[in-house]
Amino acid sequence: MAFMTPPTMTPPAMTQRQKTISLYVCLLTIVMAVIDNNIVSAAVVPIVRDLDPVNGVDRLPWLVSAFALAATAMLPLYGRLCDVFGPKRVYLGAVATFLAGSALCGVAQSFGQLIAFRAVQGIGAGGLMSVTMVVMAHLMPPDQRTGGNAGGLVAGAGMAVGPFLGGLLAEHAGWRWIFYVNIPLGVVILTLAGLLLKLPHDRRTRTIDYPGAGLAAAFAVALLLISEWGGKQYAWTSAPLLGLVAGALVLLGLFLWRQATAAEPILPLSLLRDRTIAISLAIQGIVGAAMLGAMLYLMLYLQIARGVPAATAGTYLIPMALGLGLVGLVAGRYAGRGPAQRRLLLGGTVIGTLAVAGMSTMDADTDLWVVRGLLFALGIGFGQLLGLLITVVQQAAPRAQLGVATTAIRFFQSLGGALGVAVLGAVLTHAFAARTPGVATSAIPTLTGAAHDAAVDSFVHGLTEVFVVAAALMGVTVVLALLIKLPGSDVEDDGVRPGVDALDQHEALEPSGLDGRAARA
Repeated sequence: MAFMTPPTMTPPAMTQRQKTISLYVCLLTIVMAVIDNNIVSAAVVPIVRDLDPVNGVDRLPWLVSAFALAATAMLPLYGRLCDVFGPKRVYLGAVATFLAGSALCGVAQSFGQLIAFRAVQGIGAGGLMSVTMVVMAHLMPPDQRTGGNAGGLVAGAGMAVGPFLGGLLAEHAGWRWIFYVNIPLGVVILTLAGLLLKLPHDRRTRTIDYPGAGLAAAFAVALLLISEWGGKQYAWTSAPLLGLVAGALVLLGLFLWRQATAAEPILPLSLLRDRTIAISLAIQGIVGAAMLGAMLYLMLYLQIARGVPAATAGTYLIPMALGLGLVGLVAGRYAGRGPAQRRLLLGGTVIGTLAVAGMSTMDADTDLWVVRGLLFALGIGFGQLLGLLITVVQQAAPRAQLGVATTAIRFFQSLGGALGVAVLGAVLTHAFAARTPGVATSAIPTLTGAAHDAAVDSFVHGLTEVFVVAAALMGVTVVLALLIKLPGSDVEDDGVRPGVDALDQHEALEPSGLDGRAARA
């Protein structure tokens, strides 16, 4: 569908004070998104008790899955919408949708309604992180685009604060306030962003590839369902799950065909021909798989092998959050370009690999402070990568495709996480079944005596294989970090540094350069 827009117009320049305030507004948006992603876990008991005391526990996974499915499915479309309508409009729309979903969740009268309203909230949340990063990129010159690292700092803080704040609100104000608390924050964000943001964008006639967006969303949903159902509701070799895998592969093939043939695809394959962007997306996908897999299976280790209550197990993520936050605080000062970025990439991939490899040495008697230390190291490693990779992609992408490129990073991280959980789950299931046939991992807490000890030993052995595979995947990122060509690492013959948008070097002399650059892209 094509959209006719006015000729390219440059809005009045923002003052430095307006830019500074706007950057803080963006960081507040990321805090709201991260806290909301973690806050629900602390209020599940009162939610189940009030809305569905009989079947609520069985339906609880969908409270999280509905949010994640909607958020991930929307990511490719958000990127294209930013490039067509401009990031400001899309950003305000995403925040407004998230607030509407929050208000609806607060007034939900049944568990089914809450799940549906969490999906609405997820539609908005899909833009809170990704579109916010696009806005931050427009507020900074390419050489100073380090907003991803600041995002890592506040994301780490949000990961630590979310469960605590959720428990506090659920206990003293009622679980509905874990959703209502978003409304005053969101109103402040909408007001300040609406008044202050003045962002340029290409206003030529553009099209939105809705069939491509639909195929991307369907593939993402299928992959997330495989991750959610595999080894839990369905065996990995069961007909429903194999059918879902086949369907996901068909959807992926159709999506790639659509992107190769569409006039203006939702995820241009030309971006993948850029070595910097392609390797960055690959690293982000692998990191998403290793990080989510490590967090999930470490939580299972604590609860099943060590008997840590589920509510307490979440506190073990605080060291990881501290690591993420610490690196976000420090790395932003040194993540400008070239050599500094390479050092951070290599440091992050190596430390992340060693931390995951360290987890493969855990057994049923490992000191829990060692576990906390490994999680802190994991945060240090991954904290150097998540924000930096966003920065690298934004520096390498043409401005006309900045929205698509930024949301692609988030999309690959989400898909990598889903695929990683599925693959690592299959590894755990196979390893456990080989040593303890006829026993499901979910039955371990019900076993007693020698049977329980044998099952725990088999489970820990299976987790060892899981972390070995995850460490091997992270090892691939070390090689990729050595191969990547980073923006600003050298100078091309034409004097334009690779990765620096030529528009930003010449736009002061050529006000109409945006149209020319977009045409060349």
